[in-house]
Amino acid sequence: MTRSATGRRLRGALVGYGFIGAQGHVQAYLKRRDVEIVAVADVCPARRALVAAQLPGAALYASSDELFAAEAARLDFVDVSTPPCDHAAIAHRALDLGLHVLCEKPLATRAADARALVEHAVAARRVVFPCHNYKHAPVVTAIGDVLRSGRIGPVRSATLSTFRTTHAKGVAEWSPDWRRDVRLSGGGIAMDHGSHTFYLTFEWLGAWPTAVTAKMGYAEPERWSSEDNVSAVLTFPTGSAHVHLTWTAGVRKVIYTVHGANGAITVDDDELQVAVRRPGEVVAWDVERRTIASDWMDASHTRWFNAMFDEFLGAIESGDHAGRELRDAYRCIEIIEAAYASSAEGCREMALATPMPAGLPRTR
Repeated sequence: MTRSATGRRLRGALVGYGFIGAQGHVQAYLKRRDVEIVAVADVCPARRALVAAQLPGAALYASSDELFAAEAARLDFVDVSTPPCDHAAIAHRALDLGLHVLCEKPLATRAADARALVEHAVAARRVVFPCHNYKHAPVVTAIGDVLRSGRIGPVRSATLSTFRTTHAKGVAEWSPDWRRDVRLSGGGIAMDHGSHTFYLTFEWLGAWPTAVTAKMGYAEPERWSSEDNVSAVLTFPTGSAHVHLTWTAGVRKVIYTVHGANGAITVDDDELQVAVRRPGEVVAWDVERRTIASDWMDASHTRWFNAMFDEFLGAIESGDHAGRELRDAYRCIEIIEAAYASSAEGCREMALATPMPAGLPRTR
């Protein structure tokens, strides 16, 4: 029996009190009765000064090392919400101390580091769970429902476009443009939005891809060291996915399409359309249209967080230390790393799907 199964609240610590930590994670935690955040670490004094208004009982620390030294014995898990450059190191330290880990995407900034974290989770018998929250957007869960119904038949291809007018801004008290500094972010929009895009393709095509071809674009190379635009093609055993990510769009929006043998699903933010070919017809479809409020304009995605946390809690209770979500997170970093290499080598196709660590399933 895990400690969470005893009926008491899980005690967690938040490392990184930036926008997503404060406005996304904590706002969602405050709506739950099965978890409490008892400690917060942030390198910025001005951010630490804001914690008391939201979490009046939380202990405050200037670093994760200070927090772990003082609090590890009374914690169940740590929530890693720092910039990506620190994700792996903090997660490894938490595992060393016997704590479960909830980690913002991307899991790490290099595939080797992500692989090491998967192996450590298995060895430590503690859960590492990535924040793959896009799959909990209501309109995305509706896509899954349609696919499971079999209405459009086997999926052959998908397109995923994420339009943003700029990079997501960090908090004013620390570094609003940290996503533009590759030392902190690990990369540009590929590193920031690639995970959200790629794990959805895994769901819809029911596998991990075997190859990627990518092209990166830099709108202001004299100003920023990270890419603004990514176009990529993922090759799957049964089809393909075409991906476009941009920070230079004229509007904030997501547009997804999923194409099956008998029809297709189209999503334009909250608007869902399902077209199913009429039996015996070539160019005639029955079309269903629905509006499913999903809060795409709310960058904190608080509404999606609690369904994801339910899965994290379930993994702790079942002992699923390196489950599908973690393995998907590793694959996301593998794809992102290969996409950068593809672009650097004239859009050359890069093979994917290196073996999983020993003892883990090698397929999805």
